[in-house]
Amino acid sequence: MKPEDTIRVSVQTEYLSEQSTPEDNRFVFAYHIRITNNGAQAATLRSRHWFIADGNAEVQEIKGDGVVGEQPTIEPGETYRYSSGSVLSTQVGSMRGYYVMEADDGTLFHASIPVFTLAYPNALN
Repeated sequence: MKPEDTIRVSVQTEYLSEQSTPEDNRFVFAYHIRITNNGAQAATLRSRHWFIADGNAEVQEIKGDGVVGEQPTIEPGETYRYSSGSVLSTQVGSMRGYYVMEADDGTLFHASIPVFTLAYPNALN
């Protein structure tokens, strides 16, 4: 199994109405990430690389060390969870990206973050 196939990322999203002001085109979303290590060795999340697209197809690129101020090491069979957020100027958008991971043996690899949708309630009905 290749290192990039050992990390599984899943995402749940929610619209934060109390922080949003639709009349000002401000739509705030939270996303909850689960990173599971299905490999045989520990892996440390070194950095993140996001592509955030709004409903006007404008894409913002975000890079940075770790996640939420941490560079967690995920042991084999364990799951790391964190939550963060994003602000869009449209009712619907999407995010995708990857984490740069470092295996215990020093190998660097990308763990894919599958594309997910951020949507104002009932915007996609």
